[in-house]
Amino acid sequence: CAGLRNLLQGLSFSAKHHCKHNPPQTVRPYSKIGPKKCHILDRSKSTCTHRTAPPGSVLLCRFFSCKEGTKVPSKRKQNTSIVTSDLLHKNLLKSEQKNWNNISPTYKAMTKRIKEKLEELHNMYTLNSGSPRMRFGENVYFEENGCIFLAKADDGEENAEILFSVEDLGFSDAFIQRIRISPDQRYMAISLKSENSEEATCIIVKLGNLPVVEKVIPSVFSFEWAANDVLYYTTQKNLKCQNVFMTTFTYQKYTKLVYTEQDARFFVDLYCTKDRHFLTINSNSKTTSEVWLVDCRHPFESPALVQARTTGVVYHIEHRKDQLYILTTYGEPAEYKAILTDNYIHRTNLDTYCTSYRNITSRGKENWQLVYALEKKTKLVDFEMFSDDCIMFLKNAGHLYLNVISFVSHSVQSIKLPTWACEFELESHPEHTTSTCYFQLSSPVHPPKCFAYSFKENNLIEQAVQEVPIITNCHTTRLLAKSKDETLVPITVFHNKNSKELHRKPLLVHVYGAYGIDLNMSFKEEKLMLIEEGWILAYCHVRGGGEQGLGWHRDGCQHNKLKGLHDLRACILLLHQLGFSQPKHTALAAASAGGVLAGALCNTDPALIRAMVLQAPFVDVLNTMMKTHLPLTIEEQEEWGNPLEDEKCMKYIKSYCPYQNIKPQCYPSVFITAYENDERTPLTGILQYVQKLRKAALDHASRTSEKGNWIPNIILDVQASGRHCDSSWEHSLSE
Repeated sequence: CAGLRNLLQGLSFSAKHHCKHNPPQTVRPYSKIGPKKCHILDRSKSTCTHRTAPPGSVLLCRFFSCKEGTKVPSKRKQNTSIVTSDLLHKNLLKSEQKNWNNISPTYKAMTKRIKEKLEELHNMYTLNSGSPRMRFGENVYFEENGCIFLAKADDGEENAEILFSVEDLGFSDAFIQRIRISPDQRYMAISLKSENSEEATCIIVKLGNLPVVEKVIPSVFSFEWAANDVLYYTTQKNLKCQNVFMTTFTYQKYTKLVYTEQDARFFVDLYCTKDRHFLTINSNSKTTSEVWLVDCRHPFESPALVQARTTGVVYHIEHRKDQLYILTTYGEPAEYKAILTDNYIHRTNLDTYCTSYRNITSRGKENWQLVYALEKKTKLVDFEMFSDDCIMFLKNAGHLYLNVISFVSHSVQSIKLPTWACEFELESHPEHTTSTCYFQLSSPVHPPKCFAYSFKENNLIEQAVQEVPIITNCHTTRLLAKSKDETLVPITVFHNKNSKELHRKPLLVHVYGAYGIDLNMSFKEEKLMLIEEGWILAYCHVRGGGEQGLGWHRDGCQHNKLKGLHDLRACILLLHQLGFSQPKHTALAAASAGGVLAGALCNTDPALIRAMVLQAPFVDVLNTMMKTHLPLTIEEQEEWGNPLEDEKCMKYIKSYCPYQNIKPQCYPSVFITAYENDERTPLTGILQYVQKLRKAALDHASRTSEKGNWIPNIILDVQASGRHCDSSWEHSLSE
């Protein structure tokens, strides 16, 4: 352990969480399993020195701001500019920390009461929910509080065997992000992530009577087992993931580079088809994708291209009974469709198979069979393939649906899920041949509840296994607001059934509207607390997000960004018109790229809200997108446009950019949380935004002498630790 600890302490965790796959697991305390001693030996003789996030919910993308200043050809002047910029940053930070220290004691009593209430709710709901289980035949693997356990499916978890412990390695501030078990269950690959960064390291453990650490690989993002002793993994550098490596663990151990992505707009991750026939190398930009296949029976052969990338076309690959199933946006409308390729003869050579596939595509798309196409304004949330069935989780007008496609009866069954449900989570790694699909449903104010769908019985079963009390006093309402161009924008509203005079109640409005990502509507203790205290919660599903499919995103990105702002304004106006609170009791909350629309509304319609709460906000789009040396700028031109090459784009961004449009007027109060070491939204941009906003508010107050004129509180809380939009319980409690 000492050797491994020293080794790991010399490595930097370096896999920045970027894509939507496999969100980090929340570390939970032990349930009924007592602590056990973990024996881990260091047998790794070397580490990978190559330099250079699973389908499901997403860590909010973006983002980074930037330091202002122009490039100067003179090296001496450039250094002077850097020194001046750093000094400005330090002075601004020192000033804001002093301001925070002066203001925060004002809220001490309120903070104490809220903390006690949240801890009570956390203990009531979270401690009763178990961590995801991974089933491999008669074995069940699961994670609890930084430890990985192995139990027998027919034997109680009280007798579970501990395989790995983060604490025994001396990393109390790290948590387990991802687990992959080799097909023969002889090896286990684990990614560890530090609490204070987005970076991760992969540890490979050889299982047996005495688990042994075989290898430690830094800077790993995604990884999958192609065979019993062959692991493929991707590495990251500067928020980019473009290299794929293969490493082996028996006989001749070696590591080699198998794929490199040359286009800076593309991000690479790995996935295994459900039948484990193929490992897929997926190279994706915001709007285009390309997939390469590795035959898991021949993992040492070169990857084979399925279909060359076509601008604007996204596709994903699954495999079942010698047939490829392609989930693609090709064709009109440009929403997801499930396509079945022509039958192909079972091959033992991947190259022969791929040649056959290329022949199919060269004969034209008319040789493909359409299995299923989404309805208009429908979001495909997740897709899971089983031996005889395929399950699709869909979202339409705010409602969740479960669609089951039977490959045996060639039928589609659609089931509308409970009205209160807003989020779902599929069982981790369900068995391909299972007869039952398990999943959880939740909402911001409803803790996760277990459900199961039986393929044999064709029905939905509500699992009565948890002892968590059901929320009965919360009412869920779904509305449609008419935007400036007559588009109907969905709103989801929660409030206490017993509340009277809703127009007098405080309202918290949530918005995001970027990258085709849905608003986060998973369960949060603080949301339930607000409902119990009489608040109204509203979630505005504006364009730019993904709540109504890919077209909903396209209608709110690049030259359509202002549509998202018009949608948000229409949503808040409708809420007030229907008697849900009023402007003087309304607050607006946003995180990361959601700060663009929230900050823009704060400039254009400050009278609609009394307060705004931002977490690691992206507030200076123009300056950021003008600096191509920043790691994500080129990649994100598909979302915001390229102001360097398009003057119209520059003017358009400038018309809505929050930082660029601050002016002297009566602003709402603003509370911003930022992270000192945030790599996606560096602190400097937020410091400058706060300074400019505060100055504008003071200028307005000094110029007017209206009765009742007030100066808003503009508060910045800089967290010394934590990651971009950290969602862990500890940081959520602090927030």
